[in-house]
Amino acid sequence: MMLPKGSSLSPKMFDLLNSFEENMAERLRKIKPPGKEDILCLTWMRSAMELLCEIHADIKVLITSLELPVCDWEDKWIDVYLDNSVKLLDICIAFSSEISRLKQGHLFLRCLLHDLESASPKKFIQARSSLDGWKQHMASKNPRLDNIFSVMDSLAQTLDLPKIKNSSKGKVLMRAMYGVKVVTLLICGVFAAAFSGSSKKLMDLPVPETCLWAQAFSDLQTCVNSKIRNTDPEKALVFLKEVESVDSGVRKVYPIVQDGVENPVEAQVLQKLKSDLEKAAGELCQGLELVAKEVDGFFQVVFTGRDALLSNLRLVGNVFEQGETSLNVQGPPVR
Repeated sequence: MMLPKGSSLSPKMFDLLNSFEENMAERLRKIKPPGKEDILCLTWMRSAMELLCEIHADIKVLITSLELPVCDWEDKWIDVYLDNSVKLLDICIAFSSEISRLKQGHLFLRCLLHDLESASPKKFIQARSSLDGWKQHMASKNPRLDNIFSVMDSLAQTLDLPKIKNSSKGKVLMRAMYGVKVVTLLICGVFAAAFSGSSKKLMDLPVPETCLWAQAFSDLQTCVNSKIRNTDPEKALVFLKEVESVDSGVRKVYPIVQDGVENPVEAQVLQKLKSDLEKAAGELCQGLELVAKEVDGFFQVVFTGRDALLSNLRLVGNVFEQGETSLNVQGPPVR
């Protein structure tokens, strides 16, 4: 696509590109889950966000290896990079916001579990209040998520990177950036679907077979998209296994809390349900903490890369301005 037939790269450039694409293919193969049931869970999402951090770090290493200083970057490359980085930062902020919302819901579960320590009618009234609070909180929508899909659509529209004519280093850089963007769109699409409970905006991104990571990407995309599309949105608040487990426990506890406990058998059943719910709530809270850490790490990777580019651009501009000043100080040439 960006390296059409007939184009040639030096052995060094060819090796750099191959190494980058082979590493990305290996990373993609590692996060392909063994079973479809392992996709929509916080453990997989943590691994997927780790992948994004790694490949965005890889692109930084590639830029250094290319020995392509910012002063040699074309304006259109810089514009693409800066525009994309802003969109990725917006996506990270939205994901962090949704994770925080889910963690706030966990507060209702803590209150509920505390109230269930006693079978007194007063505590059951408080438990019902916590249950209602959980249900209402989880049914609410996060407005930040609404903007994610439009941001991702705009990112997808920039997949056709600028044509590079006379720079082999530029061709390698643009092709590597294309790969990073495609993988980023896939992972962010899964996150957006999992958090929003909607598969309507999932993307099926075709990639050229000439990319060494094409097969690994296609396998992963088919796996995750088919699982999400086969999930019934009417049966889940969000497409997350941990949230579904907690919600299932809440629905089982609710009728007992509402009707009260009248005999030892019902008391034993309640304690078993409470234990199961406590375990599910703990797994949800721990999973959210780990994913939140990775999302924050991805934000930092994107932000530091953008900041470094802007700093280099300012440095180049200052050097250029100083050069012009020194020429002016010398005055007109002697004739």
